Amino acid sequence: MTRYDNDAERTFVALPPAQGRGFAQTWWGRAWLRALEDAAMDAAQVKTGRRLARAGAVGAVSVRPGRITAVVQDRDRTAHRADVLLEQLSATQWDRFVDMAIERSGHVAALLDRDMPPHLVEDAAAAGIDLLPGMGDLEPECDCGAWDHCGHTAALCYQVARLLDQDPFVLLLMRGRAESAVLDALQAHGTARAEEDPSRPEGVDAAEAYAAGQVLPPLPAPPGLGDGPGVPPSLDTETASPPGVDPSELFFLASRTAAEAHRLLSEALRAGNDRRAVAPEPTVAQDAVRLAAGDPGPEALERLGEGSGRSREAMAEAVRAWRLGGGAALSVLEEEWTVEGDTLARARAVLDSAWEEHERPTLQARANRWTVVGAPHQLRLDREGRWWPYRREDGRWLPVGGAGQDPATALVTAALASGDEP
Repeated sequence: MTRYDNDAERTFVALPPAQGRGFAQTWWGRAWLRALEDAAMDAAQVKTGRRLARAGAVGAVSVRPGRITAVVQDRDRTAHRADVLLEQLSATQWDRFVDMAIERSGHVAALLDRDMPPHLVEDAAAAGIDLLPGMGDLEPECDCGAWDHCGHTAALCYQVARLLDQDPFVLLLMRGRAESAVLDALQAHGTARAEEDPSRPEGVDAAEAYAAGQVLPPLPAPPGLGDGPGVPPSLDTETASPPGVDPSELFFLASRTAAEAHRLLSEALRAGNDRRAVAPEPTVAQDAVRLAAGDPGPEALERLGEGSGRSREAMAEAVRAWRLGGGAALSVLEEEWTVEGDTLARARAVLDSAWEEHERPTLQARANRWTVVGAPHQLRLDREGRWWPYRREDGRWLPVGGAGQDPATALVTAALASGDEP
């Protein structure tokens, strides 16, 4: 929730405690925290700041060009004013930023959608505009007298990472421009360019683009997407079906194929022009679970279980995993693999930093599975470095939530699913 004082300042009310959740869910929020963590001379102060932010010790945050401010309370309730300074962009840099965004309509669309895709930041950097802070760019000031980042300024930075997750315009304001000023400039420049030569065809001349070293112009807007998949044509029930073909099962397969195609197209349109890794083709056993997740009839479900070598109970568990995360969740359910080398080192480092020392649960590791000692909760690591929450029920480990980068958040999900206190 935000209160607008004026066009050049925004004040965000104090956020609730962040127990059991990771800071910075977006990549640009994590980049903000990396600038703090890489530059701070005292790692203990950064850790103290993270603990204060988790506990809700940061008050209302004021954001204005070049500065963020908040009152942060110590554990003994002593209040300190903390400020973090960030260099503003010059007027020339802002003009270049607006020109760059106008040249690529996808950037304007992303900003309007409150998104900051990596290619926007990369294109801005190529134009000499550093939107995200780098090492040493976050300059601390605190009335506690510390000359470097202290626990209070670190807590403020962690809180701002949560604000940046919600709205990247917060970063643009710190760099010197309010949201309305940025949007007005984008609209004004776009209108001016259209009025300069309304007869000029869309796109750019190929020779000019090659000579200037420009990238290709953006693709046209994708087609619209219907509210749902179409209905497969009715089967001719008056014609005898070939031996071994059940018309009802064939209709089910056609319906599920249409639904899956609609889902994939919907995800592709939401992703825009982002380049994503192509998912591997599912195996026969995985595809059987995908079909079973579509709630076929009892006979089809039994055949899918037999064909994939799963009992009725195992198929139910597999369907549950699939609905939580598709093929990745199914692999975590059914495959156990040994975590070694750099992957193991990174996993241990993430687990060590996810909780404060007095909050960290006791975990017993086996392969890619970390079980909480004395509780029916388990974390499973997938090959992408994500953590999946599991709960023990009737002697079997069952998935209870989707994947996340923060093991503390995943463990809270497992605890909530059990009805336990997180």
